[in-house]
Amino acid sequence: MRMNRRSILAALFLTALPAVGQQKVTSVRLYVFDCGRLKSGNPAPLLERGVTTTDMSVEAFLIVHPRGTLLWDAGVIPDELVKPEGTVEARATVHTTLKGQLAAIGYKPADITYLALSHNHYDHSANGNAFAGSTWLVQRPERAFMFPETPPATPGTQIQINQSARWSELKNSKTIILDGDYDVFGDGSVVIISTPGHTPGHQSLFVNLKTTGPVVLSGDLYHYPAERELKDFTPLANLGVPAQEDASKAKVEALLKQKHATLWIQHDIIADAKLKKSPAYYE
Repeated sequence: MRMNRRSILAALFLTALPAVGQQKVTSVRLYVFDCGRLKSGNPAPLLERGVTTTDMSVEAFLIVHPRGTLLWDAGVIPDELVKPEGTVEARATVHTTLKGQLAAIGYKPADITYLALSHNHYDHSANGNAFAGSTWLVQRPERAFMFPETPPATPGTQIQINQSARWSELKNSKTIILDGDYDVFGDGSVVIISTPGHTPGHQSLFVNLKTTGPVVLSGDLYHYPAERELKDFTPLANLGVPAQEDASKAKVEALLKQKHATLWIQHDIIADAKLKKSPAYYE
């Protein structure tokens, strides 16, 4: 079929257009990705304290900034294991791949400027290797824990067995090692907050959105709203250092008050159901 000059120019123009998700933004956008559901491994202590919904959501987030992109967390089951009918593994159920959700808004892993995991646990890091080409933002104690100079003689806790292979390629990624809070894009709009305790270098994320307002993504600082409402209630304290966790929670609560920010508890399945998911976004 012959094409006239006008048709050829039109085709070239359309080919040159950026993907929808990569159009230039003038303010920060926040996309929420549905990365599945996770059953509590020990619901009894939760039920005893009145927590009737013990299942947890699993989320990942893409922050799009005029100066680049940041992927926050990377799901619970690697994309290559996710089947169209859904995949169940290690108490998790996942129906949609992270790469597929990125592709739907015009991104592929190679387009992600920065990767930051709230921490190394399997339900936040399963697709870590897919983003080994991004610049990894990680607290110094967390990286040392993930890649010790002398590997442990015995396997880690049950929650971590055989999971480290899923982020092993980050060892050779371009890396910015953090020693505390870090302003990702240099303008105060996206700031990693050091919140150790759950793991040695656990971190949370402050995102200042022009219309929605400031939010803090919790990682595993909290798992359920009841942890903020009830005294002396940290259901997964056995995984971390309670004194450090308490200090980190106090730090974030002060930040929420100072910035008039909203806390998004990433594992709060009830709140998650109310969040709009990608390709919709917050700004």
